[in-house]
Amino acid sequence: MSGLVEGVAVDVRRLHESWMALFFPRQRTEESQVLGKWTPETTSGMVAYRAWSALGALFVLVGYPLALAGVVLRYLAWSADSTSTRLGLLGTLFLAVLAWGALAAASYFRFTFSGFIAMVAAALVATACAGLAFLFSQVGGRATTVLAAYPAAVTALFLPPVVAAFYSPALGDVVFGGSESVAAWFLDNVLALGGVNDYLRTEYDLTGVAYVAMWLAVSIPLGWLVGILVSLANAARPTA
Repeated sequence: MSGLVEGVAVDVRRLHESWMALFFPRQRTEESQVLGKWTPETTSGMVAYRAWSALGALFVLVGYPLALAGVVLRYLAWSADSTSTRLGLLGTLFLAVLAWGALAAASYFRFTFSGFIAMVAAALVATACAGLAFLFSQVGGRATTVLAAYPAAVTALFLPPVVAAFYSPALGDVVFGGSESVAAWFLDNVLALGGVNDYLRTEYDLTGVAYVAMWLAVSIPLGWLVGILVSLANAARPTA
């Protein structure tokens, strides 16, 4: 138990120091660091420093549980990135074609012809997104990875199953039931400002290809969320 408490204390300290380092120099106090933590010498500077520190405490209170979730997501992202790096661009594309091509081929025998065409289109889009995710991840830089690589990877993973669920009643009960809950949450919380939710409920029904369009739209902020959580995990528990 003491080891767990010490680990949490280290994580919280690192997160708070990362927050302070956004505006103030030399805030991370590693064991091997010769210089101590920087603090302002003026009264106004100290007021700003302590105000930012108090705000950082609130950030840590909210951010630490998210950072723990990011640790799990970081391992999954690292595993996927490590696999794609070993495979290379062509290998990543081949794996995507193999997986989603097999699903598209199976849909030829299970779905209508229009469903088969939709699955082929979804497989092509997902394969292209897998390639884009690989390329963006190789560019380097946290911003590129979070803003571009993660959304492309989420689209590559989730688009074909959503399209398959559109034509499969058994799978659709699972995916679309969750879709309605997700859509309701977004309408009542994210899109409530300015009456956007009322307009969408009046003008559009969550039926047919609207499910696919919704999940395509969700994949972008979902990818950003995954990237942010992984970044929090890196701040709390940096890897070698």
